[in-house]
Amino acid sequence: MRLIKDFSTSAVTAGFVAVLIGFTSSAVIVFQAAQALHASPAEIASWMCALGVGMGLTSIALSLRFRVPVLTAWSTPGAAMLITSAAGVSMPEAIGAFLVSAALITVSGFSGLFERMISRIPISIASGMLAGVLLRFGLDAFLAMQSQFVLVFPMFCAYLLGRRLLPRYAIIMTFLVGVGIAAGQGSLRVDEIHLELAMPVFITPELSWQALIGVALPLYVVTMASQNLPGVAVIRASGYQLPISPLIGWTGAANLLLAPFGAYALNLAAITAAICMSREAHEDPEKRYVAAIAAGFFYLLIGVFGATVGSLFLAFPKELV
Repeated sequence: MRLIKDFSTSAVTAGFVAVLIGFTSSAVIVFQAAQALHASPAEIASWMCALGVGMGLTSIALSLRFRVPVLTAWSTPGAAMLITSAAGVSMPEAIGAFLVSAALITVSGFSGLFERMISRIPISIASGMLAGVLLRFGLDAFLAMQSQFVLVFPMFCAYLLGRRLLPRYAIIMTFLVGVGIAAGQGSLRVDEIHLELAMPVFITPELSWQALIGVALPLYVVTMASQNLPGVAVIRASGYQLPISPLIGWTGAANLLLAPFGAYALNLAAITAAICMSREAHEDPEKRYVAAIAAGFFYLLIGVFGATVGSLFLAFPKELV
């Protein structure tokens, strides 16, 4: 089987790092979005379950289908939008809005409309968009040094050393150094970690004009412009040529099936996808798809143990994240 033949430790590591960064950098925003809709703890766990399963299955299926590292993600700007615009909207109305947004994404994908629009964007502009997305994450490391220099500076040095000696495992080295220092400082809140499976909670959707105008349409626009467009930019900047329409269409279809359980928006990943498409994942570009498949399995684990994984990452100091 080709997948077994192409398997590599570096690809699995890249997949793990992609999931680690994607989850720790924005999971709190998803939690806040659910809380803004007055979700119960069981419903929040269901959100994480639906999102994890959706991202996992689409990443695995699309990467196997095209033999290209296709990584999907939840819409972080979409979650941030929900925090501020969902006031006065009930959970069933929000679920209805998620369904409408997912339907619009599905139609935009399978109809080819989105691909025709982005085909007019030069690759240099797409690459510049990717650089703009990544810049903030690089600068945030230095901002974190202001509040936790003892923790972050050794992590920074470990990263530079790792890039020099073992570039494929630089992030893992950095992460382990950070966890070790945080443990020594006593800043790991391990008492907050509880082993618990996430159970999907079906919420019957309701449609309202307020939710359609205030949630569905903004969620669709934000997801397409702030997530799918940079996601396509990453694919093209990495040198991969594949049809974009089915990628958008199938993420929308998966979103449509899982929306009643809390999957508010699924889309192409950008920052984390760049990790799976980098040379650190594998020297051979044709074997980097294994990294996205590995990430898909890690996302499935997050879905199954959504409540536990959430408490795990919330136990880390924010500077480490």
